[in-house]
Amino acid sequence: MDKMMSRLEGMEERYLQLNEMLMDSSIVSDPKQFAKLGKEQAQLAPTVETFQELKKVLASIEEAKMLLEENDAEMIEMAKMELEEKEPLRQQLLDRLELLLIPRDPNDDCDAIMEIRGAAGGDEGNIFAGDLLRMYTKYCEANGMRVEITEAVESEAGGFAQVGFIVHGDGAYGKLKFESGAHRVQRVPKTESAGRIHTSTATVLCLPDVEDVEIEIDPNDLTIETHRASGAGGQHINKTDSAVRITHIPTGITVNCQDGRSQIQNRETAMRLIKARVYDEYQRKIDEEKGEIRRGKIGTGDRSEKIRTYNYPQNRVTDHRIGFTIQQLDRVMEGKMDDVIQALLDADQKAKIAGEQE
Repeated sequence: MDKMMSRLEGMEERYLQLNEMLMDSSIVSDPKQFAKLGKEQAQLAPTVETFQELKKVLASIEEAKMLLEENDAEMIEMAKMELEEKEPLRQQLLDRLELLLIPRDPNDDCDAIMEIRGAAGGDEGNIFAGDLLRMYTKYCEANGMRVEITEAVESEAGGFAQVGFIVHGDGAYGKLKFESGAHRVQRVPKTESAGRIHTSTATVLCLPDVEDVEIEIDPNDLTIETHRASGAGGQHINKTDSAVRITHIPTGITVNCQDGRSQIQNRETAMRLIKARVYDEYQRKIDEEKGEIRRGKIGTGDRSEKIRTYNYPQNRVTDHRIGFTIQQLDRVMEGKMDDVIQALLDADQKAKIAGEQE
């Protein structure tokens, strides 16, 4: 408790210092520095505000305990009522602070690089991949984020064999990072005339856009090719070599980008994608060498891991990693994913606390 309070006092001191710095004319006139300090202040704000509320509650508890020493029966009764009210609030605030003090994933603030592929189930898997893209797009739009398609391989029956996109917005990766894995759908396919329920899957990959992270990639390790894009995407399709494919030779990782309006734009986007993929691969190898899985991580993030089932006949969504079920599939598919995503974030926080207490 003393260690926690000392840490919180240090954070409060830094927060107040930042308040003063952000009013300094020399910092206000430097947009980059002002944005950096403003971001740090915003990250500290929830913890400091909760700590300040806790201090008020602790002061009220101490005052009530002193009143218990009085000889006045009425004062003692008031003190007891105050303690009955403040003690549970004290514990609630301590529990909240315990969560707020968990070290944040530095990648949480990054944009998210995502890819969806139709998997088992043939055409139905591809159609479901399209449904997932629509779900994520609606969720992102409702939460002030923007989806930028980087590559799309459409399926003749509908949906996508593969679709890649970047989610731009504050905390995009932090909200979507647990979406990686196999998503299973149970429903009567549009392609099924007999009305039988089929099970199909689509896989999702979510990586942080680590554009600002220092990763050294030797240009000699890259093979960069241009080719004509295929599929829908505008008049430039199939007329110019606007699509760009980059291969990182040491890892064999390949990315393709064709939905930009020019070769330059596709090349820039492809470089961001290859950087994210290589970063993730190197991070995975580091974890393996250390013989550890990232603490508190829900699942492995592997494409083959079945993470969620979407059962249409029962209007049910189940996340198998945390045993979470919600009878609101229709709402979830319309992008109202907040309950599912919050349940995953809460489970992640609890796992981290348990890990730190081991």
